[in-house]
Amino acid sequence: MNEPLPKPSVTIPDLLAHQPIPDEGILTRTVFEAPHAKCVLFTFSAGQELSEHTASMPAVMHFLQGQAEVRLGGETVHAGPGSWVHMSSGCLHAIRTKTPVVMLLTLFRPAAN
Repeated sequence: MNEPLPKPSVTIPDLLAHQPIPDEGILTRTVFEAPHAKCVLFTFSAGQELSEHTASMPAVMHFLQGQAEVRLGGETVHAGPGSWVHMSSGCLHAIRTKTPVVMLLTLFRPAAN
């Protein structure tokens, strides 16, 4: 199956304003998708948790706003604005927000053969 090629460039003037933070819960929106990568914007209200799960492919979590605890395997790290976390495929991880959070998740797909 032939996938369409991404546009030569994509610009989002203000990622923090691109999606509202919900009063309760978690919202997600794909902001970029190409054969090699996918970027998903997450907005969380305070006190939300993504339960522990396994990264299906290498990924980066870039925290843009708010405070969270990130469990990576057996380690818990603090994430705040500007925090950047790389996960290898198979990495167990979970997120618990202390305040409203905006996070950009970038998934790196394997190269097609």
